[in-house]
Amino acid sequence: MEFTLRDNYIELCNLLKLVGIAESGGQGKTMVTGGLVQVDGQPETRKTAKIRAGQVVECMGQRIVVLPHA
Repeated sequence: MEFTLRDNYIELCNLLKLVGIAESGGQGKTMVTGGLVQVDGQPETRKTAKIRAGQVVECMGQRIVVLPHA
């Protein structure tokens, strides 16, 4: 799936919530700290990692391509 940024970046836990992988920001944080999330093919454990345009986030079999804001 694709996600278009509104600003220069989005925090990882918020991205998971906005695309519907996590039901809440808290659940998104739990997924990140539980080792379920990869950013650009590498494990990511920082809940508030800044995700920017061009990055790819993978979680629970879902792939999110982050696009720049218009």
